Amino acid sequence: MPTYDYECDDCGHEFELFQSISEPVKRKCPKCGKQKLRRLFGTGAAVVFKGSGFYQTDYRSDSYKKAAEQDKKPAEKTSDAKPAEKSAKKEPDKPKSDAS
Repeated sequence: MPTYDYECDDCGHEFELFQSISEPVKRKCPKCGKQKLRRLFGTGAAVVFKGSGFYQTDYRSDSYKKAAEQDKKPAEKTSDAKPAEKSAKKEPDKPKSDAS
């Protein structure tokens, strides 16, 4: 549910109101009681992810990307070498069983 800014044209009272999108616009000023209240257009708010696992901007810095790329390269080299070693080893032949 968004927070809307309101201002009274008569007394100048400004306040924020937390209300549903489908709720009608308020018209009566809570301070002076006159029907001169109007909802202001705001600049909007950014999406904020809270909790572990989210980043404030949802983007990583270039220095982090470069460091991650450097960490990834040695890991790829070692992982590529291991399958080659395994394929070079031969499994011993299994003895055949006589089914006759």
